[in-house]
Amino acid sequence: MDSSNNDFKFDTLAIRAGSERSEFNEHSEAMFLTSSFCFSSAAQAAERFANAEEGYTYSRVTNPTVTMFQNRLAALEGGEACIATGTGMSATLSGVMAALQAGDHLVSSQSIFGSTMQLFSNILPKFGITTTFVNSGDLDAWKSAIQPNTKMFFLETPSNPLTEVADIAAIGQIAKAAQALFMVDNSFCTPVLQQPLKLGADVVVHSATKHLDGQGRVMGGALVGSRAFIIDKVFPFVRTAGPTLSPFNAWVLLKGLETLGIRIERHSSNALQLARWLETHPAVKRVFYPGLESHPQYEIARRQQKAGGAVLSFELKGATPQAQRAHAWGVIDGTQVCSITANLGDTRTTITHPASTTHGRITPEARAAAGISEGLIRLAVGLEDVADLRADLARGLDAAG
Repeated sequence: MDSSNNDFKFDTLAIRAGSERSEFNEHSEAMFLTSSFCFSSAAQAAERFANAEEGYTYSRVTNPTVTMFQNRLAALEGGEACIATGTGMSATLSGVMAALQAGDHLVSSQSIFGSTMQLFSNILPKFGITTTFVNSGDLDAWKSAIQPNTKMFFLETPSNPLTEVADIAAIGQIAKAAQALFMVDNSFCTPVLQQPLKLGADVVVHSATKHLDGQGRVMGGALVGSRAFIIDKVFPFVRTAGPTLSPFNAWVLLKGLETLGIRIERHSSNALQLARWLETHPAVKRVFYPGLESHPQYEIARRQQKAGGAVLSFELKGATPQAQRAHAWGVIDGTQVCSITANLGDTRTTITHPASTTHGRITPEARAAAGISEGLIRLAVGLEDVADLRADLARGLDAAG
């Protein structure tokens, strides 16, 4: 199927885009579990290694199964090209290393995944790349952070774990005026709910480990954008440095994309019901979820997202940070259905304490700046019956006192 045909709708693309059949004419995509590829002659090998003839040489460089996944995700995000990597963090690293060099400056939203914060704060400075963190919703802060050497804007929306929503189109205009590459992490929403490239982003990054797989089975990452950036800049880095997606994981992710639309719809429905219920619970101080009218960026979310997504967080009442942590851990330990794990995007609902897990390695000051308190719990809502999930959370809240 020609995935460039814009007449096809999202769910059709999610099932059929990018598929290529071998000479055996298989119906389900094949797994090409091979490290290398053979040639008909020494001359052909030389042509392919010189990029004078199209074809596969080595799976660190390209692989048919990985190519199918890349082409399908590019079609879903509305991008020209995609490069897949071994993890979401390696995708982010690949995009940054392809775009920046020593002496360059990066502006990032401050409410981002803990490992991304570590990358920007501790790893990139070793390569002479500096970062300024800003409040994602403060457009003047984005403008003020621009320096003569600013080459990239990075945004995570909704943010992890407080689900802060930023105006992609408005920030995109600021980035364009600064001639800075604008990268948006779309792992929470996926292209089902949000397509940043259509809103002004230059590059979309995914942790495919999350919703794109959807069942907590394999790890993967991806970057989607223009051919000029993805093929001419990111591909040479990935080919040489080797943060490559395995063919087996690519095949699993292809299967995950087939059910992405219906899964995200159910995730969002369940999450909204739980968020509304948690808002009424006497032990809960505040609920953070883009689908709630009480969310500070509710109107922006309505404008650029089709639904609120699967992830919500809620803050418990407590007089001191120590009491808040004890209460939060008690709620988590009191659940029986929810899985206590930091992964998200799974069919199974997961629950975690961000201050001591996903954001435990960043400084207390950075956590405070990001609004991550000791009483905060993140819930990545799965596909179980919502009545069972509500009863499970009630059990945890009651057990914690």
